Amino acid sequence: MTNYEILMFLHLYTVIPCVFIGGLLLIIKKGTGTHKRLGRIYMILMLFTAIVTLLMPAAVGGRILNHFGWIHLFSFLTLWTVPTAYLAIKKGNIKAHKRKMILLYFGAIVIAGAFTFTPGRYLHEVFFM
Repeated sequence: MTNYEILMFLHLYTVIPCVFIGGLLLIIKKGTGTHKRLGRIYMILMLFTAIVTLLMPAAVGGRILNHFGWIHLFSFLTLWTVPTAYLAIKKGNIKAHKRKMILLYFGAIVIAGAFTFTPGRYLHEVFFM
């Protein structure tokens, strides 16, 4: 197994739970103990998966510095959004926290996830070849 494949599977193992945890967090009652515990797990997994993706060179499209592609913008979005959402809720700014967490889920999970099914990417090969 190549380094890229190891990183790819590590990324999948950390981001797939985020699809379900994040979706659940969007629909359950906010502020409960369950919400807070799942939220912490979600944030940690999202930070970890963003760091892993930054180690993976872009496999499709143009590259910057022969490594980063447009898809990496979602990694940077995550690395910015998670800490600022955490700080917002710690300061009691529920509105900012909510806005950032919705942005994170739909930007880094839904939209970035959709891009993983484009031709030339691993999941496209798994599901469509």
